[in-house]
Amino acid sequence: MVNKAWRIIPRPLLETVLNNHAQHHRVPQPLILHGPRGVGKTTLIRERLLDKWNAGPHLTGYVDFAESIVDHHPLHGHSFPWTSWSNCPPPALSTLRTQLENCLESMAEKGVKLGTISSQQIFTTLSKWHGLNTALRRILDANTPTTSKSKTAVSEKVSTSVLWSRAVFALSARLNAKEIEGVLGLGEKGKNVSLEEASYFREAFWALKLAKEVLRIQQEWRANAIKHLNRVGGFSRSLANSATDWPCLLLELLSSAAEIGYFQPKLVINNVEVLKHAVLTDNSTVPGSVYHDSLIWRMIALGANERCLPIILVTSDSYYSYRASADFGFPDIFISRETFGWTPQEAKMHMVVDYFNQHEWNLVVEVLGPSPRHLFELYALKQSNFCLKVMEETSSTFEDIIDAYLAYLQVTVVNPAMDKALSLLQKFAEDARNRKIPKDQLRFGAPWRHPPHTDNPAMQLEWAKLQLTDFVQSLANTEFGVNYLADYSLEILDDPSAVALVEVGLLYAQREPSFLRPISRGIERCLVRWLVQQRLQMNFQCSLQYLWQRVIRGRSYRHLMLQVGYNK
Repeated sequence: MVNKAWRIIPRPLLETVLNNHAQHHRVPQPLILHGPRGVGKTTLIRERLLDKWNAGPHLTGYVDFAESIVDHHPLHGHSFPWTSWSNCPPPALSTLRTQLENCLESMAEKGVKLGTISSQQIFTTLSKWHGLNTALRRILDANTPTTSKSKTAVSEKVSTSVLWSRAVFALSARLNAKEIEGVLGLGEKGKNVSLEEASYFREAFWALKLAKEVLRIQQEWRANAIKHLNRVGGFSRSLANSATDWPCLLLELLSSAAEIGYFQPKLVINNVEVLKHAVLTDNSTVPGSVYHDSLIWRMIALGANERCLPIILVTSDSYYSYRASADFGFPDIFISRETFGWTPQEAKMHMVVDYFNQHEWNLVVEVLGPSPRHLFELYALKQSNFCLKVMEETSSTFEDIIDAYLAYLQVTVVNPAMDKALSLLQKFAEDARNRKIPKDQLRFGAPWRHPPHTDNPAMQLEWAKLQLTDFVQSLANTEFGVNYLADYSLEILDDPSAVALVEVGLLYAQREPSFLRPISRGIERCLVRWLVQQRLQMNFQCSLQYLWQRVIRGRSYRHLMLQVGYNK
């Protein structure tokens, strides 16, 4: 039996594409790296690229929004979920916001330390978007002793730049000098810095703290407006932008400070979709979805208007493959790079002999496909002491290991995700009953047009199971490959069952080619098993209802299959 340690296998083509983007000091568009779960996106970034992007003049900030989901992250001794992050308990928006801001602040402090970010640059960038006079006067009042306020009163005719200089000086007295020197490395041995240079660095550091304080004060002025907005559920672009003012100011400062061969910052945000589902713990800011849209929109605007530092967004949510581009403007508003892991031929070249023999590989690629995560988990199961002991005692074969692994996927991944999808369909039925669903989505002929008119949960669950079973059957009839852009109608994306399975992460909507399909062949087999199980559990009445649904109202997406000669 093969017994070899698992290794990280290079992806030359994809690595070259990402390296070419990251080597620029400023770029016009963010890059989105997307693909189904288990194809190795996070491994590629962390194990193959991140060290190179922090060597020499390069500085990369890495933010993984999923780190705060303790029960489903390797940082806390767990593995990533196979399905969507929306199935996990959502993190607090304040935690994700602090995580992003701390990363950008540390990068900005590095720019200050290298002398590429100055106090004047911070003032110019901040005053371009914000009125500063009132906030600076408040800071001066707060940092001036009561006994000397009458002597140091600031005239109303003083310019904003003078107010800024005085506020920087006033704030410097409140900050810890040793902490500043530690951050800037002014006290390090072997680093000779003149008094003038040290003063320049300190002033820039104080200015950075002052800019954050100014934006905090301005955010406090909007507190009641944000609280009202959250209560009524409205939208305000100005309030949404105010929530992202500080990280976007840091992005603009880092972008303008970037210099080839000296200081080349870049930002990688992994699992960016977690930000959409973040929950508010108070009314101090806008909801997570609004914060997410505002942040990405301002990244796009910064790149289009002035060019931005390289930003790479990594995600397994198929919303970013096609729909996000349409929502934010036009199909090419992002640089889109989609990866599906290995082809069977590529996987065979790396796996056979080292990890599986030829007979085992033929079984694996037929049942599970070439998904890197499936291969790693199956190999780990194959090498486990428990599995080796069972195989010796019961004369089990490799086929039994695959069956056990499929049963594990069925019980721990697919069945809970299908239960979540059923709850989403129940919510759709409730929204339709309350007339919250647009009439166009309930148009004549739609299989989901007649949800129960009662609020009985049992009837809603029965309708949801009928709809989901019908959809999975129609998907199986298309061999689990539906080209949702084939006739330019996007009709399948109106189907609540399709939307539910995409949202829970069992289906993935590719960008090129535009297929809606399961995230892996192993998950596809588990969906078929779920369908068979549901059919077997139906009583006579449910079987009649299912037969009526299939014959009279049933879905049929065979016309969306990509057929030979279909060039429309």
